[in-house]
Amino acid sequence: MSKVKVTDVILRDAHQSLIATRMRTEDMLPICDKLDQVGYWSLEVWGGATFDACVRFLKEDPWERLRQLRAALPNTRLQMLLRGQNLLGYRHYADDVVEAFVERAAANGIDVFRVFDALNDLRNLETAIKAVKKAGKHAQGTICYTTSPVHTTKLFVKQAKALQKMGADSIALKDMAGLLTPYATYDLVKAIRKAVKLPIFIHCHNTAGIAAQCQLKAIEAGAEHIDTAISAFASGTSHPATESQVAALRDTPWDTGLDLELLQEIGDYFREVRKKYHQFESEFTREDVGVQINQVPGGMMSNLANQLKEQNALGRIREVFAEIPRVREDLGFPPLVTPTSQIVGTQAVLNVLSGKRYNTITNEVKRYLAGGYGQPPAEVNKELQKQAIGNGEIVEGRPADQLPPEMARLKKEIGDLALSPEDVLTFAMFQDIGRQFLSERRDGTLQPEILQGIESKTRAVDEGVPTEFKIDLHGETYEIAVTGVGTLDSGKRHIFMTLDGMPEEVVFEPLNLYVAGAASERAKATSPGHVTTSMPGNIVDVLVSVGDTVTAGQAILVTEAMKMETEVQAPVAGSIKAVHVAKGDRVTPGEVLIEIE
Repeated sequence: MSKVKVTDVILRDAHQSLIATRMRTEDMLPICDKLDQVGYWSLEVWGGATFDACVRFLKEDPWERLRQLRAALPNTRLQMLLRGQNLLGYRHYADDVVEAFVERAAANGIDVFRVFDALNDLRNLETAIKAVKKAGKHAQGTICYTTSPVHTTKLFVKQAKALQKMGADSIALKDMAGLLTPYATYDLVKAIRKAVKLPIFIHCHNTAGIAAQCQLKAIEAGAEHIDTAISAFASGTSHPATESQVAALRDTPWDTGLDLELLQEIGDYFREVRKKYHQFESEFTREDVGVQINQVPGGMMSNLANQLKEQNALGRIREVFAEIPRVREDLGFPPLVTPTSQIVGTQAVLNVLSGKRYNTITNEVKRYLAGGYGQPPAEVNKELQKQAIGNGEIVEGRPADQLPPEMARLKKEIGDLALSPEDVLTFAMFQDIGRQFLSERRDGTLQPEILQGIESKTRAVDEGVPTEFKIDLHGETYEIAVTGVGTLDSGKRHIFMTLDGMPEEVVFEPLNLYVAGAASERAKATSPGHVTTSMPGNIVDVLVSVGDTVTAGQAILVTEAMKMETEVQAPVAGSIKAVHVAKGDRVTPGEVLIEIE
C-alpha cells in the first residue's frame, strides 16, 4: 500500500462539466500560488474543450493561457487531455500535425498527456504517444469505460496490456459518463493491476452520484491515483470533491498527505468565482442516476436539450434518450465521449424529429460507418451502412494512414495571420473560428461573448448618450445599445443598461441555452420545390448555383449543428431558381433556403 496521489481537474474538466468551459484565465491566475503549494501529483489545465472555448467564446489565446499557468505553477506537473489522432478537434489529423501539436504543447508547459480515442481504437493513440515520449514527457494511455455486450473486463485488460507495450507510462480509466459502479470498479482495477505494472489512474464523473465510492474501491484494488475537483466545482456531472476524498483517506495507509485547511481556502476562492458564471449553470449538470440507464453524459444531455429547445421540441427529450441506445447499437456500441457522443446524439435527434429513423444521416455518421474514425467496438448495422455509404470504400486500416501531411498546406493557407507555430496549430484545430480569431487579433477587434462584451463597453458609457456596438453570437449579429436611459427603436435589438452595468429592462437567458436569432426574412416553405432544413444550424457550404439542374436526392447544401454536418438534399428534380443562403448563415426549420422549379 502507498499514499494515493491526487490530480485536481479544477482548471479543466471541472468547469467544462459544470459551466460550459467558460472559466477565464483571469479567474485562474490569482489562486495559482496556493494551488502550487498543495502538493498535487498534477493539475489538469488544458485540452478537452478548453482550447475550443478559449478561441470560440472567450477570445483568449489558449497557448498564452498555458504559458501563464506554467509560469504561475512552477512546482506542479501540468496535465492535458488529448483526443489521440483527433487532438483537440473533431476530425483525424495527419501525423505531422499530431507530432507538431504535441511538441509545441510540451514546449509551452504540458508535462503529462492523457491520450485517448473515442472508440478505444489504440491505433489512433500510437502517433501521439510516440510524440509524447520523444518530447520527454509522461504519456498516459487511456481506456474509455463503457458498458455493452462487447465491453468486458477481458477486453479492457487486453487494451491495458497493449498500451503498456506501446510505451505508456501509466494507465487511466476514463469514466466520462459516470457508468462505473463500486464493485465493478474493484473487479476491473484488480484485473488490470494483475496484468500490467503501470500506475493506474481513476477518472470518474459523478453523474450517477457514486464516483467517490468507485474511487475508494479502486484504491482498495490497487489504483494509486484519483482525479478530483475542488468542492466548489465538484459533484453533479463533475468529479468527487478533493477535500472529501482527502478526508476519507486520512489516517489510512492511503493518506494523501494533503492539507485540508489549504484546500478549504482554495474552495472558498472558487465558490466566489463560480458566482460570476451563474448564467452557464444548467439543470442537466446535476446528479442523475438515469445515466446508468441511457448512458448519456451530462454535457451531452445539455447539448441535446439545446438542440431540442431550438426546435420547440424539448418535451421530446425522453424520446431522444430512448433512441440514443438504439443508434449506439447500430454503430457498434461506441463509448459516448467526444466526438462519438455528438455523432450518436445528433443522429438520435434527427431520427426522433424527422419521424423516420435515418431519413437524414449526418456526414459524421457516414464517415464513421466508412471507418473514418477507426474500428467500431462491435459490428455495425449492415443495412444502415449500405444506406449511408452505398458501395463506397470502407477504411480497414488506421484512418490517419489515408491522410497526406498537412502542416505545409496549413501554414500556406493561414499565411501571415500566423505569427508563430502555435498560431498555425490553432488554425489547424478549428479552421473557420481559428482564422476568425487570428484575424480579429490582428485587427484589434477580439470581443468576448455577450456578457463580457457588455461589461467592457459599459465603462465608456456617457449618461443619456447610447453607445452602440455589435456582438456576434451563435452565428447571429446583435446590435446592442448601452445607455443610462435610452429609447426604444423597433429596428434594433436593444439591451438597456444602468451605468453600473446591471440590466435595466432585460433579464438574460442562460447563455448555455439557445439564444434565438432575429426573425428571418426568408419565406416559409410551402411547395415541393422549396428546400428547407430539419434542424436549426449554420450553413457550411452551398453546393449549387442559380440555373443548375439537380436530381431528386442530390446534395445541395451542407449544414452544421452541434459541430455535426448534415447534407440537405433536393426534394425534387429541376432547375435552381433561387438561392437564399450563403456560407455562415444561420437557418431554422421551415425557411425556404433554395427554390427548385
